[in-house]
Amino acid sequence: MLDIKLKSVVICPQCGYKKEEQMPTDACQYFYECGSCKEILRPTGTDCCVFCSYGSIPCPPIQKNSDCCSSPDIEQIKSI
Repeated sequence: MLDIKLKSVVICPQCGYKKEEQMPTDACQYFYECGSCKEILRPTGTDCCVFCSYGSIPCPPIQKNSDCCSSPDIEQIKSI
């Protein structure tokens, strides 16, 4: 049985601030505000969420090897 981790340490690429956060299991988190410099983080490249881009552990759906946030509008959401 696969042990799914629900907490990930998000590391801000702007200032290096780290904070452990609970990951949602039923939705992707597209935006995250750094607790130190207030930078708004968004997924990078082909990543589906901020945890996959900046977290120490990828989001639960990716850990399960399943599709994450396969919405056709994900690129539009990322560009906001």
